[in-house]
Parts: sequence; structure tokens; C-alpha cells
Amino acid sequence: MCRFLAYSGAPVFLEDLVAAPCHSLIHQSLHAAEAKTGTNGDGFGVGWYGTRHEPGQYREVRPAWSDENLLSIARQVRSHLFFAHVRAATGTATTRANCHPFAHGRHLFMHNGQIGGYGAIRRRLEALIPDSLYAARVGTTDSEVLFLLTLARIEGGLTAGEALAASLGDALALMRQAGIREPLRCAAALADGETIHAVRWSSDARPPTLYLCRREDSVIVASEPIDAERECWRALPCNTLVSVRGDTVALTPFEVGLDEAA
Repeated sequence: MCRFLAYSGAPVFLEDLVAAPCHSLIHQSLHAAEAKTGTNGDGFGVGWYGTRHEPGQYREVRPAWSDENLLSIARQVRSHLFFAHVRAATGTATTRANCHPFAHGRHLFMHNGQIGGYGAIRRRLEALIPDSLYAARVGTTDSEVLFLLTLARIEGGLTAGEALAASLGDALALMRQAGIREPLRCAAALADGETIHAVRWSSDARPPTLYLCRREDSVIVASEPIDAERECWRALPCNTLVSVRGDTVALTPFEVGLDEAA
């Protein structure tokens, strides 16, 4: 499974979270503590918001622990809202296009988890992406499909949480129609430059780990605690949506219904 973190708050250098802490995301790329495998070396990415409308982005297929460019960028880039992700591939190619976070327009998205039996429903799930967004599909991952389906729902008027639930519902309906018994597991984060929406959900009550750390001037959502301040880190309950805007946090139940028309 992948590892990721999302930050919102007073502007900080990416280095402060991605590289400096004792269990930083770069450390987790080689020594993850709460994942199926300790190594997440199938690429990485960072995405950040600055003074421009669209986020900046840097993704690479090299392991995060061996990329000196990541360290240089993290030392120089300062942001009030950013994503970082290290990847452990689950059946799709190790290419730059498959590395997270994904960006489109104002939005960033990253994901940890897997659509069970994805290969059996991939074509039908991709067919649900509207023509207006299909050209943005450049990789082959299930994560990118969920991102574009979610954007389509947001453009259709749903809130971010509703859109994420609807996209997972599309996938779950197709899985059940195909007789797939494997679970759908999802920890994901979506941002628009002002608000982060993160979910922890699965169809079998065994979602990927996700933690929340609320500090005086910032909030971090991460797959694992990144430092030794364990009293700060709170494990999010299963089937939860957390919305972070600045240092304001709201937790709500997250439910996924079935779209039988998928």
C-alpha cells in the first residue's frame, strides 16, 4: 500500500514534513510501519499551492529515498497546502503518469488502496468518465479514474464528499455486477487550494490507515504519524470524511451507496 500526507495551515517548507521528521514520508518510502509492505519505492510525487491558480507538481518514478531533486525542491518550496505521496504499485506500471498526486485544474488528488478485481471492470469504469474529462486520463491506475469521476460529479453540483462517495459507489456497483469478491479499500485526499477532503473507507471494514494531527497553526492528515509526538496523532475511524480548511477540522460519517445503473 502507498503512504501519503496532506498539510493545511501556516506556510511551511515541504522539507519540514516530507524529509525532516524521524518518520517522514521519505523514511516511510523505505520503512513504512503500518502498511502491508515496508517499502514504497514505485515512484513518488508532491503537489503544492502557491500564488498561481493551479497547483505545482513534481512526480518521478525513482524511489523517494534516492531522488536528490526531491530534497532540493522540498528545501525551497513553501506552501500553506500541499500533498506528498510515495507509491507501492498494485498491478499497474511504474510510470510518471501513474504517480500521485494527480492534478487537474485547481484540484489535487491522491489515493491509497485498491479497487478489487480492477482489471475485470476497468473498461466499464473508464467509460463512465465524461468526454469533457476523458482526455485528462493519461495513466492507467484505478486512482486516476476515481479522481476524474469525482471531478465530474463536482462539476455536476455535488459536494466533494458526495462526489467521492458517488465515485466509489460506481466502482462498487460494477464490482458486484462482475461477481468480484475482493474488497474496495480507500484512503484518499482531494484538495481545491483552500480545503482538503480526506476519506477512510472500505467495503470490508478494513480500510487503509489514516491519521489526523491538529496543531496550533496547522493540520496534517497522513497514512502514518510522521514524528514522535504520538499524543497529537488521532487514528480516524472507519468510514469517515474529514474536511480541513486552514486549521478548521470537521469529521462526518462517510457512506457509499450503490449506483446500480453503472
